[in-house]
Order: sequence, then structure tokens, then C-alpha cells
Amino acid sequence: MDALSNVLSAVRLTGAVFLDMELRETWSYLSASPREVADLLMPEADHVIPYHLITAGTCYAKLPEGEPLELVAGDVILFPGGDRHVLAAASQAALRAKPEEHEGESLQRLLKRGDVTALRQGEKGSETRVICGFLACDGRMAEPILNSLPRMLRVSLRDSDTVGWLQSSMQFAIVQSAARRPGSAMVLARLSEVMFAEAVRRYMESLPDGQASWLGALRDRYVGRTLALLHDRPAHAWTVDELAREVGLSRSALGERFTALVGKPPMQYLTSWRIAMAAVRLREGNGSILRIATEVGYESEAAFNRAFKREFGSPPAAWRRRLAATATS
Repeated sequence: MDALSNVLSAVRLTGAVFLDMELRETWSYLSASPREVADLLMPEADHVIPYHLITAGTCYAKLPEGEPLELVAGDVILFPGGDRHVLAAASQAALRAKPEEHEGESLQRLLKRGDVTALRQGEKGSETRVICGFLACDGRMAEPILNSLPRMLRVSLRDSDTVGWLQSSMQFAIVQSAARRPGSAMVLARLSEVMFAEAVRRYMESLPDGQASWLGALRDRYVGRTLALLHDRPAHAWTVDELAREVGLSRSALGERFTALVGKPPMQYLTSWRIAMAAVRLREGNGSILRIATEVGYESEAAFNRAFKREFGSPPAAWRRRLAATATS
């Protein structure tokens, strides 16, 4: 499995659609806090990525302090860091207007877990239709991808049969959800996840050669292969010498190239990934510390405890107890 697919499969990505908007005239919305939305719809979510798919018309999206970005039908806009943002009609009047907000009780009336709410506004003027949703993921496992993405990521789903199918499928699933057809929420969730993977892949392919980021590193012949090896066999007792032999570079050349693109040396990167995997196992299961340490590549519980404490500030057993106490409080 390639490194991107490995990380995407490990981040526990879960999609949800919560609004189907049909808007006319002058309109402007400031998104609610993604955390507040998630608490209503998916309270178990760790990190939240809001997105909007434009299915008809045009509009603007912007960060509160940023410049507006025009969106047209077939565009999807994602906010990988979970930023609040403004979505507005494609007019200067809409951009100048104070955006409407939904929060607290207003948001609770608008959003219902498991439902896609239809929001209709205005009777005259050109129509804009927007599907709004979010993707929940494990923030630490997704860190390599999230740190490589801009705060606001626009991707077109117009220019190929594959992504055209994705857009039409989402629109069809919205109709099925409105009719309360069984399984429609699950279909929308899976389509949202496919859309995110496609957006990340397309962004990665647009990066220039030598781009210093995790996604940029995947495009490099040597570092991309190294990342694939590390993710394919993370518990293996890798050394830089062995990795260098596998990818056909000298030890020093691989170390320099990997660090320049990824931001940390290969063994440090591997340690971070192993600890992230261990944290998931600690949070989700009751396996012994020794067993988890062995599963992620540590030969002794003591070495695992030291590495885990460096990353999280406390030993794994104490970290797990604190999580359990928080969950029951």
C-alpha cells in the first residue's frame, strides 16, 4: 500500500453531510465553530474538517481575515485546519454585509444528528446550491496530511468522468436522504470520504517538484519510496542504512533529502508514527502496554514508555487512565 493510502486508512476518516442549501438574492453566513457542529452531529469526533460542494451557481468563500475565493458549480472547498469561515453570494454587497451566524439554540434547531437539513432562502435572483458537510478524523494520525494542506483548499470536481460521477452521486444521495431512504446517511458519509481522498490526491499532484511537505515528499522518487516502506512495515526494526539500500541512495543523501522534504529525519518520523498508532490502540482497546509496544515496533515496554512520554508528556498507562476518566466524567 502506498503511504497516502496507508495514512488515509489509518486516520479513522468519517464523513457527514448536514446541510443542503438553496440560496437566492444576497446572503452571507459565518460558519459555526466546527467543534460545536461536531458536538451536535458526531460528538466522538477528534478533529473536524468542514467542506462545501457547490452544485449550482457561484459564491465566495473566505477566512474571516482573508481574501474571498470564487467558487463555481463543481468546486469543493475544504478547511483542513477546521477554521471558521464565511460563505457568501457572488456579489460585493454580500461580501460587505455582516454574515449571519447560527450558534447555540439556533444551531441546535437547524441541525439534527443523522439528518440532512434543507435550508432555503430568497425567492428572486440566481440560484446557488451548496452541500455542506464535515469529515471527522484522528488529528494525530492525520497530521502528516493536514500539515501539508493550506487552510482553505479548493478542488474542482468538474473535469473528469470519475469526479463527475462523485458529484452526481452526492446529489442523488441527498435526494435519497430527504426521502428518508434507509442507508442514505451511510452512503453520504462514504462519498464524503472518497471526495476528501480525491481532493488530497489532486492537490498533491499539483505540487511542484521539491515542495517541502509530507505530500510533496510523496512525489519524490526516493523519499516517497522511503515513506511507503515505513508505513507498510512500521514495526520493522528499520535503520537509515537499510532504508537507503532499499531505495538506492547513500545513507547521508537519504537522510538529508528526507529531512529537507518531510521536516524531520527518517527515524524521528518513524517514532512519531509508531507513537500515534500506539495512542489509537490505547484509546480504543484494553490490550496490555507491552502488547501495544510490541505491535508498533518496540522491543521493550521501558523503551516504549520513554518514547510515549516524550510525545505526550506522560507514560502510556497514565495517559490511558486520564482518557478513561475524562470519558466517564
